[in-house]
Amino acid sequence: MKPFLALLVAVLLASPVSAQYGSDRDAPVEGAPSDLGDGGSGGLLLPDTTLIDMPTSAVLDLGGFASRSRFFAQGGFVDWLGFGVYPRVNLGVSAYIDKLIGNNGPVQLTRPELQVKMRFFDGDRYIPAFAVGFDGQGWLYNRPRKRYDHKQRGVYLVGTQEIGIPGLQAHAGMNISDFDSNSVFGMMGLSLNLRDKMKLMVEWDAVNNIFDSRFNTGLRFYLTPYFNFDFAVRAIGHGGTYSNGTPREAERIVQFKYVGNF
Repeated sequence: MKPFLALLVAVLLASPVSAQYGSDRDAPVEGAPSDLGDGGSGGLLLPDTTLIDMPTSAVLDLGGFASRSRFFAQGGFVDWLGFGVYPRVNLGVSAYIDKLIGNNGPVQLTRPELQVKMRFFDGDRYIPAFAVGFDGQGWLYNRPRKRYDHKQRGVYLVGTQEIGIPGLQAHAGMNISDFDSNSVFGMMGLSLNLRDKMKLMVEWDAVNNIFDSRFNTGLRFYLTPYFNFDFAVRAIGHGGTYSNGTPREAERIVQFKYVGNF
């Protein structure tokens, strides 16, 4: 993990927006309680608290809420509800359902999972914003083994920093999915906001060994400042099968998200 940790530090401490962009250098970091805008958006968009799978350091404002729905392989569906319950603190819950879409029944529901995130440092032009949290939601539930083939995030630390040009943000962090193995995983991603209409996203997730790590990429389209939808591909380049016979392959997903305030 030493090379990964060195790369993590380098990404987060990369050069901020250069002087040629003038006052954009002083723009608030995405997701600060006083900032309702996405990085480089001029304040039109609410902050993105996640990319495809990995979290960012952004949080919902106090009194804010978000509903996020994802449709994925073999008729699967996940829905999240998140709330800004305290300044810089979010609580959420998710429900994972197999075979909800299509004729491959029966529909199978797994136990609800909890999410918690606290943004403890808002960052500045030189230092990233940081958040710590817990996410119990995994992927591809393996019922014979009673666990997710793509492990839950577990406890994580993540940082976000705008780099290079307005709207280009680097995200990086690490997580421990369970304390039985104490394995540390890395995650890193890039996102680019294009005129508040679309966001390009790439991420390298679950980085502990090359075989099990996942490369994900996707597009986010902003229909309004409060509603967006994603097209993405997860686990590009994977192959083989899991122990329950599920194909271990790239997966296409569609995701919708609505964000608002009470």
